[in-house]
Amino acid sequence: MSLASYALLAFGSLFSIVDPFTAVPTFLALAGTHPKNEQTSMALRASTTCFAVLVAFAWAGNLIFAFFGITLPAFKIAGGILLFGVGLDMMRAKRSDTRATKEEAADAESKEDVAIIPLGVPLLSGPGAIATVMVLEGKAQDIAERVSVFVVIAGVSLIAFLTLRSAPFVARVLGRTGINVVGRLMGLILAAIATQFVIDGLHEAFPHLLSEAATRQLGGI
Repeated sequence: MSLASYALLAFGSLFSIVDPFTAVPTFLALAGTHPKNEQTSMALRASTTCFAVLVAFAWAGNLIFAFFGITLPAFKIAGGILLFGVGLDMMRAKRSDTRATKEEAADAESKEDVAIIPLGVPLLSGPGAIATVMVLEGKAQDIAERVSVFVVIAGVSLIAFLTLRSAPFVARVLGRTGINVVGRLMGLILAAIATQFVIDGLHEAFPHLLSEAATRQLGGI
């Protein structure tokens, strides 16, 4: 896989799971009554939190795997299953509890500053996004691909900031229906990527079994 292809895969994977457009209604509900400059500041803190969390887990991914004795194939399978569930919820225009539960959303309404929690974590950088960057960093074959993951994290975080900063405009242009349509498309892409993660994990975990199955299938043709 070329560097451009890997970077495109990383961007598509991370952007689909972060999906800042679906965060717009929550952002407006929590920060819509604040002055414009405060909304911009909150959007900046939320996107910066997203960037810091994802960079930390991408950098420490291999250390976490080694500490807990987790293999990358096992994490790919587990992460793929998790992401598939999130993607399925997105395709049904349903809020996924892996991003933020109803209890967390209700608790956020009583907080004065919601930029870090729940907007930054877990709405933008939830378990799905964390699993994605860890898998992508684990899949990287060389230093260029590893660096590209961090560049993608910065790019997605920047898009999240611009989207949240322009939340009222985005909400007017897209409307609730438009946001749901975008969310469904992102969910479909995410489900496909998650399936590929599981396939890659199974292939790496059981290479001999899959090779033998393919050989038997070709032999029966």
